[in-house]
Amino acid sequence: MTPAQLAAALRAALLNAVEDGTLALTPAQVPAQVHLERPRQREHGDWATNVALQLAKLAGTNPRALAADLADRVASTPGVAAVEVAGPGFLNIRLDTAAAGELARTIVEQGAAYGRGDSLAGQNVNLEFVSANPTGPLHIGGVRWAAVGDSLARVLIAAGARVEREYYFNDHGAQIDRFARSLLARARGEAAPEDGYGGQYIADIADRVIADAAAAGEPDPRTLDDVEATEAFRRRGVDLMFAEIKTSLADFGVRFDVYFHEDALHESGAVDRAVARLRAAGHIYESDGATWLRTTDFGDDKDRVVIKSDGEAAYIAGDIAYYLDKRERGFDRVVIMLGADHHGYIGRMMAVCAAFGDTPRVNLEILIGQLVNLVKDGEPVRMSKRAGTVVTIDDLVDAVGVDAARYSLVRSSYDTSIDLDLDLLAKATNENPVFYVQYAHARTVNVARNAAAAGVSRSDGFDASLLDHESEAVLLGLLAELPRVVEQAATVREPHRVARYLEELAGAYHKWYDQRRVTPFGDEEVGDVHRTRLWLNDATAQVLATGLGLLGVSAPERM
Repeated sequence: MTPAQLAAALRAALLNAVEDGTLALTPAQVPAQVHLERPRQREHGDWATNVALQLAKLAGTNPRALAADLADRVASTPGVAAVEVAGPGFLNIRLDTAAAGELARTIVEQGAAYGRGDSLAGQNVNLEFVSANPTGPLHIGGVRWAAVGDSLARVLIAAGARVEREYYFNDHGAQIDRFARSLLARARGEAAPEDGYGGQYIADIADRVIADAAAAGEPDPRTLDDVEATEAFRRRGVDLMFAEIKTSLADFGVRFDVYFHEDALHESGAVDRAVARLRAAGHIYESDGATWLRTTDFGDDKDRVVIKSDGEAAYIAGDIAYYLDKRERGFDRVVIMLGADHHGYIGRMMAVCAAFGDTPRVNLEILIGQLVNLVKDGEPVRMSKRAGTVVTIDDLVDAVGVDAARYSLVRSSYDTSIDLDLDLLAKATNENPVFYVQYAHARTVNVARNAAAAGVSRSDGFDASLLDHESEAVLLGLLAELPRVVEQAATVREPHRVARYLEELAGAYHKWYDQRRVTPFGDEEVGDVHRTRLWLNDATAQVLATGLGLLGVSAPERM
């Protein structure tokens, strides 16, 4: 019996109580889904629910009385061994061994579909993440967003949402100008501008711009006047830098559906259209020669200049137009991932969202990530040989590999700072979390190989009642949790929940492996107990592979 089946049985019992007049509610007041959770103490049963506590006040009844009535109704459900009322009105439910063990067959038969759900079905989500300016290699903060953002997209899709991954390509503004001037200065052998960029990558790109011009039969861009030369290095340099970023992200397993160019907002008139719409809604006013958005009406700490007195668009103008553009493309959920220095951005953008008539934190969500610190040999890692001032995505991958990098960046909540120990992540030991989980999967595959060699096959028999050991009850209970973990991770935008779940599951599997054998021992003949345990082994393999896939991490068959 799966948790979904048990929840459906509880809901059916509630509806029956409504129908026979025992429960003074309407069918519409009965929850569409009854929430179940694993009791912290195993002796309290397999599943628990507080649905009686939730509904008692609404129905004008005593919670324990409602719980007792539900217990009587659910106790006869096939697969339910016992139902107990606990505390002020909790229900503790114990499944019989066969019903619990059937989950192993369910998982194997469903394969990769197990764990997927439809709780977010119908939601169109635009997920913007990374969006680093193309003025240098992707640094470690952006790498964290690459890992977390891509994993979140996978989790949202698994929960039924339609997701478009989007990269906001900032090719408009002062930073790009400084980048171009830095390239030109390096190409001419001059000192970098005081506010410019340094590092070997600037020299590499400057050389490429010159070489590309020569290959195309174009004039050496160094010989052009300053304005033309700067534009030549800007145009080609940005393309080269962004191509490198895209390649690094692809090698990291991250690909975007849309690369949106900031310049397009200004060139297409999107900014003017957004301002006109806000003006028509009465939220725009003029003062001191500038055009202002009255964001204080929507909780911001001050109104914001949209068009400056010199006629130039302020930075927020692009943000306003970009948000509206996403909504007009049909996305009802706009999720933006930003770095730790963007806290001040939240209030103004939520005000923009409200000014357009949308609901802040529903139509627009802004997730703020925290810093990543790298440690090697007990000392902070502060500098990249190539970038000069930061640690890049390629530095991290070179040090520990893609799987360890992605997993380590996702396994902690994005809103907490993390320290990554490069020495630990390079170890093939159980101290290394990604190794611990991957090794569990490799072990399941090895067990299946050995079982096949010993003549143990799933097709020859399955008796769920034989999965009666405590380690099997624990393992089955955790396998049952995957759909709930995926749904919660998607709903609260926390893919790290998947990683922590996998670590707990891996631990339970390793303990089960130490206590139960899938292959016969000595002169023991192959029997249903071995075949049934193989189903459980293979179910665990599937869930581990699914979970790792949600994090963009491989599930190796050998280690």
